[in-house]
Amino acid sequence: MRIGVVGLGRMGGNIARRLMRAGHECVVHDASPKATKALAGEGASGADSLEAMVAQLSAPRIVWLMLPSGAITEAAVAKVAGLLSPGDILIDGGNTYYKDDVRRAAELAKSGITYLDIGTSGGIWGLERGYCMMIGGTREAVATIDPILAALAPGKGLVAETRDREGRDPRVEQGYLHAGPAGSGHFVKMIHNGIEYGMMQAMAEGFDILRHRGDAHLPEAERFDLDMADIAEVWRRGSVVTSWLLDLSAQALARDEKLESFSGHVDDSGEGRWTIEAAIEEAVPADTLASALFVRFRSRQEHTFAEKMLSAMRLGFGGHVEAPKP
Repeated sequence: MRIGVVGLGRMGGNIARRLMRAGHECVVHDASPKATKALAGEGASGADSLEAMVAQLSAPRIVWLMLPSGAITEAAVAKVAGLLSPGDILIDGGNTYYKDDVRRAAELAKSGITYLDIGTSGGIWGLERGYCMMIGGTREAVATIDPILAALAPGKGLVAETRDREGRDPRVEQGYLHAGPAGSGHFVKMIHNGIEYGMMQAMAEGFDILRHRGDAHLPEAERFDLDMADIAEVWRRGSVVTSWLLDLSAQALARDEKLESFSGHVDDSGEGRWTIEAAIEEAVPADTLASALFVRFRSRQEHTFAEKMLSAMRLGFGGHVEAPKP
């Protein structure tokens, strides 16, 4: 198939590369001419403008946006939609808020343009590993782009088959899911990212407890000089917590067990916040996910006013004096 790809960053560029490896033709555009030129040098058709990109596509045109969520994507959707015709398909593969997808799909449908939201997971490893995709939109449009989805998906690989799945959608076992109508793809991806926050936080806290087991204030017989890199590595081998996140942790610890190259400042993409908002709307308890999000906020400050309040109250009711600064 022939597809336009807009946004050639760490994921967008590799999406185009993986599609070309599978024999698809990509017409690419990026705000950076250098990025466009680089992909053109690898076999894509470069376009110096959105207009030029759309002009190189034939009906039904398919355009995949891979841009930062928010105003940049909003502007690109409006611009590209204005260049498309009835029957064309516009895909947003970034981390867009699902309510924006619902709105956009309804607006574009008035012009006969089909909008698909695709939650895309795989990060910088997607070129080799493939991308897990969660798709929202019409069944017909998803069927139209199936060759593209199949090329991007990781496939069954070495993952063991799940028993009792007879009669279910076989595409899921290949790594892509038609979740439902517009907005549902990014909603599922949003919750995926919220869960990711919690899993990461649990792993980070566990390793922090292990690291402090040798602290001097503990009874000498109960102090252990534990090797973080080796613990991560052995857990990768058949333990219940085996995961890709553990794989990445093991790699980082093998390179630098003290992680001295990291500051500890942890940003959030927005999807963790949206997950908590959804939980509030649905009145669903999400203690772990909320806590993990707030820890990320905490990581960006030395000490908070709230912590000073805690010290003041502890002094007031129990005479607890703050521990001396290390």
